[in-house]
Amino acid sequence: MNEAEITHRRVLAIALPILLANVTVPLLALADTAVIGQLGRADAIGAVAIGGVILGSSYWVFGFLRMGTSGLVAQARGARDPGETSAILVRGLLIALVVGLAFVALQGPFLRGGFVLSPASAAVEDLARTYLRIRIWGAPAAIAGFALTGWMIAMERTRAVLLLQVFINLVNLALGIVMVLGLGWGVAGVGIATVVAEWSGLALGLWLCRAALLAGQWRAWGRILRSDKLRQMARVNSDIMIRTILLTFSFAALTFFGAAFGDVTLAANQILLQFLAVIAFALDGFAFAAESLVGQALGAKSRAVLRRSAVLTSIWGGVFVVLVAVLFAVLGPLVIRFITPAIAVREAAMTYLPWVVLAPIIGLACWMLDGIFIGATRTREMRNAAILSMAIFAVALWGLSALWGNHGIWAALMVSYVARAATLWVHYPKLEAAAQPAL
Repeated sequence: MNEAEITHRRVLAIALPILLANVTVPLLALADTAVIGQLGRADAIGAVAIGGVILGSSYWVFGFLRMGTSGLVAQARGARDPGETSAILVRGLLIALVVGLAFVALQGPFLRGGFVLSPASAAVEDLARTYLRIRIWGAPAAIAGFALTGWMIAMERTRAVLLLQVFINLVNLALGIVMVLGLGWGVAGVGIATVVAEWSGLALGLWLCRAALLAGQWRAWGRILRSDKLRQMARVNSDIMIRTILLTFSFAALTFFGAAFGDVTLAANQILLQFLAVIAFALDGFAFAAESLVGQALGAKSRAVLRRSAVLTSIWGGVFVVLVAVLFAVLGPLVIRFITPAIAVREAAMTYLPWVVLAPIIGLACWMLDGIFIGATRTREMRNAAILSMAIFAVALWGLSALWGNHGIWAALMVSYVARAATLWVHYPKLEAAAQPAL
C-alpha cells in the first residue's frame, strides 16, 4: 500500500454511495407509515409510528457493531490478513444473533418498558403491540445488518451497501402494498412486510459478503473464538456504545432546555434539529471513507498513507459542509415554511437558523475525527474525549442558556463540537505514531 493509492477518486468512490444509501435510511419507516396511512385510521398510523420509534431506538443502541466492525476489518485488510477479516465478520454476526434472539426471548418486558416510555391511547397501544410482536422477529436480521454494513464499508464496497438499502426498502414497500391494501391485513401486514424485508436483506447481505464466507477461513472456530480477539471486540464496542449514549444525552438535553422557553421555541428547535440530521447524513460518507482508509493505513503501518487518508477525506468533507451551509442559508427559509404553517414557529425557526448554517462548518473537525478514530479503533480515547467534552457542554449549556436564552442553547452545541474536536485532536499524534513500522 503506498501513498499514491489514496486518491480523490477513491475517496469519492467510497463516500458517494454512502450518501445515497443514507437517503434511504428513513424510508423504511416512511414506507410503513405511507402504506398504513392509506387506510385513513389515525390509531393505525399512531401504532406504526410508536412501534417504529421503540424498535428503532432500541436497535440503534447496537449501532456500535457497524463502527466496531468497520475499524477492525479495515486494519486487518491493511495488514493483508483475509482470514481475520472473515473472522471479524463472523464474530459480528454471532453477536447480532445473540442480541437479536435476546430481543425475541425478552419481548414481554421489552414491550412493557417501551410503552412506559412511549405511552399512548388504549386503541393505539393495542395495535402497536400487534405490530411489535411481529416486528420483533426481525431483530436478529436487523442487528446483523450493522455488522454486514460495517464489513462492506471497510472493504470499500459501498455500492453494495447502497444496493442492500434500496433492496430492503423496495421489498418492504411492495409487500406492504400487497398485504395491507391487497389482503387487508392492516397493521399486522405492515409488520410482516417489514420482517420479510429485514430477513431478505440479511440473505442478500450474506450473498454480497459471500467471498469472505465461501473462502472457508470463517470456519476456523479456534480463531474466531480467540479470547484476546473477543476481548478486543468487546472493548471497542463497549467504548463506542458509551460514547454514543453520551452524545444522545447531549441532543436530549438540548431539547429539554429548549422546552423551558415555551412550545414555540421547542417546535422551532425540533425543526432545526432535522436540519442537523441532514448534515450527519451528508458527512457520514466521508467519515466512513476515513474509517476504511485510515484503518487500512494503520494495519499496513504506513504513517504517510494514514495522514493522506485523513487529509483527503477531510477536504471532501469540507467541500460538502460548505455546500450544505450555503443550501441551508438559501433554502432554509423555504423548507421551514413548507414544514409548518404556524407563523410563530416559522419566525422562531428563522431566528435560530443562522446557528444551523454555522453548525456544519464548526462541526466538521469533530465529525471527521470521529471517523478517523473509529478506523484506528482508538475507542478508549473516543470514550474519554466524549466524557470530557460532554462535561464541557453541560457547563456551557447551563451558563449560556441562562445568559442568552435559546441562542445560548445553540451556542452551547457549537461549544460541544469544538470540545469534541479538541479532545480528540490531542490524541491524533499518537495515532500517527502507531502507524510507524517497527524498527
